[in-house]
Amino acid sequence: MAAPHVPRIAFYAPLKPVDHPVPSGDRQMARLILRALEATGPVEVASGLRVYDGAGDPAAQSRLTAAAAAECDRLLSLYAAEPRRRPALWLSYHVYYKAPDLIGPVIARRLGIPYVVVEATRARKRLTGPWSAFAAAAEAAIEAAALVLCVSARDRQAVEAYGPPGQQVAMLPPFLDLPPGIERGIERGEPGSPPRLLTVAMMRPGDKLASYRLLADSLFLLTARPWTLDIVGDGPAAAEVAALFAPFGPRVTLHGACAPADLAAHYRTADLLVWPGLNEAFGMVYLEAQAHGLPVLAIDNAGTGTVIRDGVGGRLTGPAPEDFAAALSALLADPPALRDLGRSARAHVEAHHALTAAAERLRGLLTGLLS
Repeated sequence: MAAPHVPRIAFYAPLKPVDHPVPSGDRQMARLILRALEATGPVEVASGLRVYDGAGDPAAQSRLTAAAAAECDRLLSLYAAEPRRRPALWLSYHVYYKAPDLIGPVIARRLGIPYVVVEATRARKRLTGPWSAFAAAAEAAIEAAALVLCVSARDRQAVEAYGPPGQQVAMLPPFLDLPPGIERGIERGEPGSPPRLLTVAMMRPGDKLASYRLLADSLFLLTARPWTLDIVGDGPAAAEVAALFAPFGPRVTLHGACAPADLAAHYRTADLLVWPGLNEAFGMVYLEAQAHGLPVLAIDNAGTGTVIRDGVGGRLTGPAPEDFAAALSALLADPPALRDLGRSARAHVEAHHALTAAAERLRGLLTGLLS
């Protein structure tokens, strides 16, 4: 007797494919969603085509649109030739005006299957200007979704405000695969050693570089206090970041990009993760740090507030360097409070951002669409 056919799920990440060589929060989240989807049924990465225009170049958008059309033809031919690979549901991760989904809605419509988006950002102001074509495509894709799963309350408000009648919208908080429980000691480092601060972030122009600048400006206000800072990260703005922190001399160490095991060691031995997180969608680094029992400090915005609960595993501050410096100074002056934040950090992530819970939530939301 032939085994029953199990519905397959097609997965696609237009912004950054799961096998992209450059690590980032987007790539990590895409891989985690794949793992979570495995609790629902067989999953296949449908395409590795990256559809991303960071410069607002209409010519580049036209080329990517043509490439996506060719990819649609390839997939439709594949599913016709190999019916067992035909998906029963298509799920795309992170759709917005710089990286619209030009494939999923087409395939879902042609096959008559549900289309789902995780992390959809609606930016209607981009419907005019250099990204107008991509913005229109992103808006159309999000409107075509039977289900939109939002990672932040800010995104959900926009999706619900402009979505078509009857569209299902739900929350899927960011999540990660928890590392083994970490028993953090009462004291970190050598007795009498200065507090060890840690920053983990890509080095690129824009908001990332602005966050590095805000951090440097904040630390300049605290030069009289004892502290050291380890910076893990690399990217096209590495020289600018190095210049920002050069005046601190040996108090700041730049490690470049680190392998996962080395990064975990940094999390385990630091006292506090300091990363402003200007305009972060949510920031996987905050979840990683808290999962290792490391408290975090960031500015308060819609993205950071998605994964940081002020006073439980971390602190949120105002956007000025003086705000960030004041919060950091208060934590450095109160080691017991800092240790308490570390103790609550792991419990916070376990309760609200674990892969196992996310997989169960996904299965519950998608099963109805697959039946």
